[in-house]
Amino acid sequence: MREAAKLIAEFMRGVRFHQFENNKMLLSAVERQLLIIGEAAVHVSPQYRNKHPEIAWKYFIELRNVIAHEYGEALMGRLWLAAADKVPELLAAIPNLLPEEDSEG
Repeated sequence: MREAAKLIAEFMRGVRFHQFENNKMLLSAVERQLLIIGEAAVHVSPQYRNKHPEIAWKYFIELRNVIAHEYGEALMGRLWLAAADKVPELLAAIPNLLPEEDSEG
């Protein structure tokens, strides 16, 4: 989750909505990373998710389902909201929950 969120933050740095909606490669990259975040969230136990409401678990899981099954302009707005607002919130909360991975291993 952390790596996917970091990639989205990197991809979105300095990007405005009109750039986002007109860049198919960026859209695809963000969409893919959001799928990864949502899929990872599905595999976190419900007990852990309940103990850590600071992460928008349900949001990312539901977004994963929408990405997998919906297309069009409505999806574009959801992708933008997730990338611009929800992923930064996720990145802010993750360090408190998951230790940084060991760079030696």
